[in-house]
Formats: sequence, structure tokens, C-alpha cells
Amino acid sequence: MTPPAVQAKFPTVNAVAVIPARYASTRLPGKPLLKETGKYLIQHVCEQAAKARRIRSVIVATDDDRIAEAVRSFGGQVELTRADHLSGTDRVAEVASRIDADILVNVQGDEPEIEPAGIDRVVELLDGCEDVSIATLACPFAAGVNPADPNAVKAVVDRRGRAMYFSRSLVPYPREAAGQVIDPSRWLLHIGIYGYRHSTLLELARLSPTPLEQCEKLEQLRFLENGYAISVGIVERAAVGIDTPDDYAAFVARFRVRHKP
Repeated sequence: MTPPAVQAKFPTVNAVAVIPARYASTRLPGKPLLKETGKYLIQHVCEQAAKARRIRSVIVATDDDRIAEAVRSFGGQVELTRADHLSGTDRVAEVASRIDADILVNVQGDEPEIEPAGIDRVVELLDGCEDVSIATLACPFAAGVNPADPNAVKAVVDRRGRAMYFSRSLVPYPREAAGQVIDPSRWLLHIGIYGYRHSTLLELARLSPTPLEQCEKLEQLRFLENGYAISVGIVERAAVGIDTPDDYAAFVARFRVRHKP
């Protein structure tokens, strides 16, 4: 009996995952180097990204020698960048200027449980549509989560799957319900992962902040204001980010449950 065909690890497009990593963090300093699981937090992210079938390589982009040393210690690939970058996008763009890649995926460095399928989805959105040069993800809000929370960014998407707007406000506004959220799943939570075509990323890094971006403090609005189309893939759920000591403790607990002897 002939075994079923195995999907190729490296398809036609040359896609690279880049993970921006800083040592400084207001609520959790040294976050990438936390190691209560026996692995650095940044190592968990690298290993998850490496499982994506559409990714050829994974690179950590950092300006910190401690993080660079940690990445090298587990055999990861690292690129040292300038320290004056204002955003992760700028840091990824610096790496992009030095490497050969068709698509670069900006993976958040504090999501150790990011799903490889989500990374693949971002690559597929760009690989399958030549007139779009930026891609990201969103998911329905889970039950019990309030979409009105300004820390949860909402995505508004048209029927072609293109982003119309991103906001911290409750958009669309449920006028008939007097602003009350009856069914959270009617809103889309934006997931902070981005895919860029190589040339587009270098262009974006040269753009100045825009009025909408400055108002909402959302960098993706700069892209929309400058006329770039953003393709939004809808997935089932978002990975849990590590922002506080409690977040990290909960991740460690989940990890230990999954890896009981």
C-alpha cells in the first residue's frame, strides 16, 4: 500500500518568521529569558514558529546581547539590530534589509503557545493573492470576553476578507442594542501577527506616523491610511500572550500539565 503523500515542508514561496525581542518590559522585565519550564520563553516561541510548514527559517531580532546569547545557546538564529527602533515592525524591517525572503512574518515574542497553523495561514493569504501585500489574523471574541475592552483591538473586515478598520472602540457599534454586547462572537478580535511582502515591509518602515494611528495607538492604521490593503484571515482563537507575572505563571502551569512524566 502506498503511503499518503506528505505535504512539503518548504513550498514555492520563501517565507521567514522574524521574532522581535526586547529585554525591557514595563510589567515583566527580561521576559524573553524567563525559564521556569526549563526553556527560555523565547525558545518556546521559536520552536512553535519552526513547526509552521510554510516557514523556511526562524530568526530572533534583538538589540540585547543577553537575548542573543540565550538564542544561540539553544541553536536558534539571531540577528542583532539597532536599539532605537520604535516598533517591532521597524526591527523586523532591519532584518529584512539584510536577508533574502519573499515574505516575512512578524511573530510576537511573548506568545509561547502560538499555533503554527496560524503562521501558515498568514503566509497563504499572501502567497495566494498577488494584489495584497500585508496579511494578519483575527478571531471571534470568546464567550465571557467583553469586546468593549479598549485593550482588545477590534477588526472590521469586508466580504473579500480585507481590513476596513481596526479600533480600540466597540466597532461596529450595536445601535439597536443601545451599545450592549449580547453576543461577543459577533465582533472580531485582532491577532497581532503580520505577514509582509519583502518590498512592502521596507516601504512601511519609511512611513511616518499618521493621524488615525496616533489617535488609536495602532500601527496597522498607518498601513490603511497609506492605501495598503490588508488581508485578514479568520481563525478559531488567539494565542495567550505573556504580559504579566500571573500570565507567565499560568503558562508554566499549563506547560507542566502537558508534560507530566
